[in-house]
Amino acid sequence: MDASPSSAQVFHSSAEVRSPYRFHVLVEAANFTYLRRYLGCARADVLVKDMVERLRATLADARVRAIGRNLVELDVEGETPEQIDALMTTACRAFDEPLDLDGERHRVKIVIAGAVGGWHTDEVTLAEEAERALLKAREYDKPVTQAIEALPHDAKKLAEELDLAIGRGELVLFYQPKVHARRQEITSAEALIRWQHPVRGLILPGDFIPVAEQAQLIRRLTLWTIEQAIVDAGRLRQAGYELRLFVNISGQLLSDDLFVTNACRMVAGSDVALGFEVTETSVIRDPESAIANLQRFADIGIRVAIDDYGAGLSSLAYLKQLPARELKIDKLFVTQLTSSNRDPLIVRSTIDLAHALDMEVVAEGVETHAALALLTVMGCDMIQGFLISRPIALDAFITFMREDRHRRAPEASRDSFHRLAATWKRG
Repeated sequence: MDASPSSAQVFHSSAEVRSPYRFHVLVEAANFTYLRRYLGCARADVLVKDMVERLRATLADARVRAIGRNLVELDVEGETPEQIDALMTTACRAFDEPLDLDGERHRVKIVIAGAVGGWHTDEVTLAEEAERALLKAREYDKPVTQAIEALPHDAKKLAEELDLAIGRGELVLFYQPKVHARRQEITSAEALIRWQHPVRGLILPGDFIPVAEQAQLIRRLTLWTIEQAIVDAGRLRQAGYELRLFVNISGQLLSDDLFVTNACRMVAGSDVALGFEVTETSVIRDPESAIANLQRFADIGIRVAIDDYGAGLSSLAYLKQLPARELKIDKLFVTQLTSSNRDPLIVRSTIDLAHALDMEVVAEGVETHAALALLTVMGCDMIQGFLISRPIALDAFITFMREDRHRRAPEASRDSFHRLAATWKRG
């Protein structure tokens, strides 16, 4: 989202002559909890006023107001829907410089999202879509926009379009590497599905996976994903890389005998290594069937990984029964690893537990060098997150590995590693 120096000049406040498009943008202080712990509750509660002042100074034409302790909204009009990208870029850059808070400089980490609609779009609809976009922005840690006109009228329409999309090449797999923390090698990658809609553009899985589950399309969608992962693994092999690719499996499918049979046939008939990631809550839904079918996967060489561990009702009773070889610590604990007193204890105990159960541990959501260093000290086996790479298309992923870009983050973290190792051993 590159913006020219004059990008702020293309927007108009709602008080001027009406423009064809309306933008509603939400700007959130993502590190509010950390700042509150440092500044105290009283000062942190007025932090949002400083954010409002900074945004008003940067976007003079926008209507800016605080709507929460760490949340600000912007209302602007524009000539084209694409201008919301420039608006959001300008708003983000407003916080490149730290804020002066009582004589001390503190950087505010921003999460930003917005919605764009025609001039006829009512304020409530625009606000609701911006809120939905903010949920995605938090999850993917990047700016997200939602176009009102691009939204389906109902889930049925979206399901019909998805049913067609599966067969006409609109779906694509992106890959996010998992790096072995000590060897600094890419050992595997998670396949993440995207929908390249010819009209709506890129649709993220959070928008269509629930619809696929409701419309009984999830079996067909997942079998397509497995098939494509097998093809992509073959392309990786031709490029000189033998990697295990992991596919996310919906909880619905763990008790679907037809899916399990087809998935086993596809994987067994290939000569590539695959893994399936399942959430702990999906196992609890129907443990008898889930455990039996996961064992069928494991028996033909599919590596089973427990995803989002710690985000749900973790059950040791089920965990010890699963034929899982990997345990992925939920990013909720990893993103606050160096700013929380409790999260390091939870993560360290989880790593020790997994190792005792003969499982390797993957930490997802690794975003900082300090977190990478601390996880390495704790004995975490593999790391995954934006510090290494965002999910990228297959060709870009091959280039990423060919250039050894994954080694840059561990090298930059080396000093942090030695400091944290000494501290951890003393503790």
